[in-house]
Amino acid sequence: MSQVKLSLQNALLTLEQLQQTPSREDGITEEQEDHLRQLGCHLIQHAGILLKLPQVAMATGQILFQRFFYQASLRKFAVRDISMGSVFLAAKVEECPIRFLDLVNVFDHLIKKFHRQPLDPMPAYQQTFYTLKDATVVAEMQILKKLSFNVHVQTPYAIMINYLKVLELMDHPIIPQLAWSYLNDGLRTSIYICYQPPTIACSVIWLAAMKENVALPTSPAWWEVLDAKLEDIENIAGHITSLYHRPLPISTLPLTIEQVEPYLRGELNKNASNGSPAAAATASLPSTSIKGTRVSRFS
Repeated sequence: MSQVKLSLQNALLTLEQLQQTPSREDGITEEQEDHLRQLGCHLIQHAGILLKLPQVAMATGQILFQRFFYQASLRKFAVRDISMGSVFLAAKVEECPIRFLDLVNVFDHLIKKFHRQPLDPMPAYQQTFYTLKDATVVAEMQILKKLSFNVHVQTPYAIMINYLKVLELMDHPIIPQLAWSYLNDGLRTSIYICYQPPTIACSVIWLAAMKENVALPTSPAWWEVLDAKLEDIENIAGHITSLYHRPLPISTLPLTIEQVEPYLRGELNKNASNGSPAAAATASLPSTSIKGTRVSRFS
């Protein structure tokens, strides 16, 4: 029998897994895949806010979502369904379970907002409810199956706070909140699949300190004391800051499997540019940028 290695660290991707994803092999470009991943994380973050989940649960949901699509193709599983399944599963993992009715109502609201439709409450226990509920159940099972039931997620929030205390930055008026915001924004990138939480915590502190022109100790080098590599810190920071230079084209992105093929053919993009209701949907969901303190809060 082969040995099984148990670890409390997060499972990380190899370079080959990162470059040869199931979606890429299915004909989806790197840019399209990146946009769809961001869309799913965007939905999970804002669904979590409406459901009043702690930030750790929202982070867990987004990390599970990202992991899933390194095992499955975006051409075969809908962003909407896997987002719902990720939220539902993450709430269980972080011991803050939610009701199906609340989850379905929240996603119905977000989807209507996405399409600029009237925000009328969904009739209770009608066909739409059962369709979304069934999609969530199937998505949760698929996530567990693809991840081999490994849903352990370590997040860097508590680690970052400890590091801020060590560096005597916890009482700074801006850096703690800014670093927390960078952690939230980083969930839309691959950093949580490529680096361990302590290194990510170091990177967001470095990024926030640099933004505020606060010098960090160099003798000895603070990152060495915290057992991190400067190269990794800079790479993570690059991934996070790249988000602010690449706006997410929400109005052209597919939520369901039925919309994927038209999206890949460019038809959704044409509809948006021709003045369809979705054309104005880019700003229909709140932003998770560092300017949005409503999202990036201690919770």
